[in-house]
Amino acid sequence: MKTIRIGSGAGYAGDRLEPSLELIEKGNLDYISYECLAERTIAIGQQAKLKDPTKGYNGLLEHRMEKALPLAWEHKVKIITNMGSANPQAAAKKCVEIARKHGLTGMKIACVTGDDLLPVIDKYRDTEVWETHEPLSKLPGEIVSANAYMGVEGILKALDLGADVVITGRVSDPAIFMAPLIHEFGWSLEDWDKLGKGTMVGHLLECGGQVTGGYFAEPGKKDVPGVGHLGFPIIEVAEDGSFFVTKVPEAGGMVTVETCSEQIVYEIHDPENYFTPDVVADFKQVKFTEVAKDKVQVEGATGKPKTETFKCSIGY
Repeated sequence: MKTIRIGSGAGYAGDRLEPSLELIEKGNLDYISYECLAERTIAIGQQAKLKDPTKGYNGLLEHRMEKALPLAWEHKVKIITNMGSANPQAAAKKCVEIARKHGLTGMKIACVTGDDLLPVIDKYRDTEVWETHEPLSKLPGEIVSANAYMGVEGILKALDLGADVVITGRVSDPAIFMAPLIHEFGWSLEDWDKLGKGTMVGHLLECGGQVTGGYFAEPGKKDVPGVGHLGFPIIEVAEDGSFFVTKVPEAGGMVTVETCSEQIVYEIHDPENYFTPDVVADFKQVKFTEVAKDKVQVEGATGKPKTETFKCSIGY
């Protein structure tokens, strides 16, 4: 059965670069995804873009891509990232510059757009804001950003066109990890069971060092070995959606039932109905089994049909 290996390149906008380079070099990866976009981050990106139309992407994009692009090209690893933030087009142009500078002839770089609702926000003035239960028009202050959480479709199109690097703006966090699975295995966009499993893959990888013990660590109570050089996780996924979580042996940290259990409940409001743009994931029956040192098998995730609407993050 065909399998692919995906690494986590980052868990937030300012995350370290070194663990991702270690993964590209030693992790036998097919893909690495850098998840660098929080709600606050994209509002900051929009503010930067308002001041300078050539900016608005992740501030560490150039720092990361200077090292990651040549290494990924050498090791035949594809890169997917939401570092485009408020300006994926400018981020993609910057990556093209870096690729040319390093002589990476033939590298295909794509960007995914469509999440920015700011130009059409007036259409949604009567929409209820979740936190206030009042229409958007009642929100005090000026709206500086409005970004819909898109799903995998734009990333899939880029991969289908042969992209080696895909830069997005606001997509759901799991989407940048799940899209390669759908692309490589030919999963249907209505196979809710497999999309539920793919969402679990993304959810475990999206926070970088969380699942290798980073946030889990509590010295004296929950000790994590080598936390000073904490590595990032890898997930190996088979065509049928079965998968395990691991890391490179040289990296610090650990992958255990406990570290995976702590990450699975992170930002999950209802484990049985986790809304994403692609599927309503159901993690209620998820089971973790340690099958070797730093290797945890994950079973039981499934899914239900997606909702009719997207979530939208508003900065004001």
